[in-house]
Amino acid sequence: MSRMRPRGTTTQSWRFSRHQGATCSPAEAAAGVGHHVALSVVGTDRLLASGYFRAKMAQEKLIKASPIPYTVVRATQFFEFVRGIAQSATEGQTVRLPPVLMQPIASDDVAAVVADVALAEPLNGTFELAGPERIRQDDLVRQFLKATGDARTVITDPKALYSGIEVNDQSLTPSDNPRLGPTRFADWLSRNS
Repeated sequence: MSRMRPRGTTTQSWRFSRHQGATCSPAEAAAGVGHHVALSVVGTDRLLASGYFRAKMAQEKLIKASPIPYTVVRATQFFEFVRGIAQSATEGQTVRLPPVLMQPIASDDVAAVVADVALAEPLNGTFELAGPERIRQDDLVRQFLKATGDARTVITDPKALYSGIEVNDQSLTPSDNPRLGPTRFADWLSRNS
């Protein structure tokens, strides 16, 4: 069974979240910040078996408990992370991935939305942001490897893990009615391979 390595360690993730809560909120209040914008991850509340996602959830709770008006933008995985997803699941020349649905997005689309949100009134809430199309994780990586001339072979393995945890078709996809970025994976890939 492939075990993708989680990003960072649980200790690092928790340390960051605690540091943010202990320093950012008081500093924002002292500076008169009127809108805290946070970028989080779609599925955070469904992936709590991972220390990274537990830390992201703790970070979101600290932001919501703060007196500073806020907006949390939960984005799906970025197209730019596909190489890392492949690398984390590689054993020799084989990339073993689960066939779970994803709805990845271009980081430029995320940046544009976060900039718009920062200039808008705070929502004091959370919304989800995703790419315009759903794709299975193994197919996403397969397309990426082919487009970049990478000879590794993708093996579809329903038991393969993502960031060290089991995932399903709801884990990495947004709920109903997310805000959608315009860039399709094929278009991004043609410009970035």
